[in-house]
Amino acid sequence: MLDANIKTQLKTYLAMVSQPIEIVASLDDGAKSKELKELLQEIASVSDRVTLNEQGTDSRKPSFTINRPGTDISVNFAGIPMGHEFTSLVLALLQVGGHPIKLDEAVIEQIRNLDGDYKFETYFSLSCQNCPDVVQALNVMSIINPRIKHVAIDGALFQEEVESRQIMSVPTVYMNGEVFGQGRAGVEEILAKLDTNAGSRKAEELNAKDAFDVLVIGGGPAGAAAAIYAARKGIRTGVAAERFGGQVLDTMSIENFISVKETEGPRFAAQLEEHVRAYEVDIMNLQRAEELIPGDKEISVRMENGAVLKSKTVILATGARWRNINVPGEQEYRTKGVAYCPHCDGPLFKGKRVAVIGGGNSGVEAAIDLAGVVAHVTLIEFGDQLRADEVLQRKLRSLPNVNIIMSAQTTEIHGDGSKVNGLSYKDRTTDTINKIDLEGVFIQIGLVPNTEWLKGTVALSKHGEIEIDAKGQTSIPGVFAAGDVTTVPYKQIVIAIGEGAKASLGAFDHIIRTSVTEEVTTAEDATA
Repeated sequence: MLDANIKTQLKTYLAMVSQPIEIVASLDDGAKSKELKELLQEIASVSDRVTLNEQGTDSRKPSFTINRPGTDISVNFAGIPMGHEFTSLVLALLQVGGHPIKLDEAVIEQIRNLDGDYKFETYFSLSCQNCPDVVQALNVMSIINPRIKHVAIDGALFQEEVESRQIMSVPTVYMNGEVFGQGRAGVEEILAKLDTNAGSRKAEELNAKDAFDVLVIGGGPAGAAAAIYAARKGIRTGVAAERFGGQVLDTMSIENFISVKETEGPRFAAQLEEHVRAYEVDIMNLQRAEELIPGDKEISVRMENGAVLKSKTVILATGARWRNINVPGEQEYRTKGVAYCPHCDGPLFKGKRVAVIGGGNSGVEAAIDLAGVVAHVTLIEFGDQLRADEVLQRKLRSLPNVNIIMSAQTTEIHGDGSKVNGLSYKDRTTDTINKIDLEGVFIQIGLVPNTEWLKGTVALSKHGEIEIDAKGQTSIPGVFAAGDVTTVPYKQIVIAIGEGAKASLGAFDHIIRTSVTEEVTTAEDATA
């Protein structure tokens, strides 16, 4: 099941464990159990610290538990964690085997001190690039604090559970039998929901920080580049971000970043953060900016938790998010048939009928991907022609289970109260209303800038983008902006990184010129 190269790598990794590992498998006579048995046997064969017990009695089959004998430390998987989850499996083996956990000591202590018993269940799909973050976060929390239990469940193998719980989006996390969360989340985000005092403690911590020279708001490619360029100047640099990586985290495949032939969004985002952390940059995660307060000498940014950060200059790199179509039913059925990530949620719609809204590259790529999984795809395009690259259009039109509807305006998404069951659209050539029966709707109509909190403060375009000059300067002295949140015409990762570097250089130039002006003014006042 594992090729020779992966086996060699796995052997190298498992050589780092210091504690014995027992894998207990719960199997039946099915084909998937045979696959899992083969995988676990291969894992056990590469290390004498790993033993395999095939007599497990878990009700979910196939499944397995990774235990540290003589302790209550364990990690559980229901399914075969390959694809994106293979890394989760390897990390679980290492961490259960005693390899050091790469978290700040304060975070580890916070996990240890959680008061309560928590049973988590995470439903994932092997093609979901967002799921490993959640699976790995809860796995490591369960290793640190044995009162936390976690099982990662492949939704494609346990369809009855998925159907009974009406799960239509991954990752979906249950805690003690109730829905806990959906979508990407890391350790700190999960902790913030479990530890109710974490927010106020964090606010106090932020308020106590000295003023920065450069404060970057946003942790995507533009924000990361800005932070690195500022830190390399030897000035005090901070980054406040809701989630480091930004929109890149939701990108499946990246094949146009020069010098990197192919990578995936989450991996690229992790490398961005690793690069930033190589410098003396104060990274403040899970922080949402709420207000920008201009000042003569210092600019303040008020965060959602009430904390106020101050800096000589600010770089706004808050990026963009998926654009909504804003029709009845969209919000009501979000994660209940309305989805935005075909790679993540596509496997949950196996054998079902879905629609993709949007005829650009993202929409057509989504339709092509989904066509290989679902029963039928209807692509709905507002205009009279598709906007995707010709090569993608040709591929789409060659697929037998795809229908393309042009000049169609989606008017409503229908459901039965718990999940999607249809979609209505207006034929823009005849004004007639048509309805399609289906089980899922994937919305792929582009991005909208995250600038709502800046209205009335900095100058924005009619599309809500921050207006900048050639140096990334906004309408407020000392406030710069970069990336997808600005009026830069092309929204690409490589462009965002360049814009972040430019804005950082602009901010540094501003600091130098401002300090010189202040020195001259002071000298003139002294001699007056």
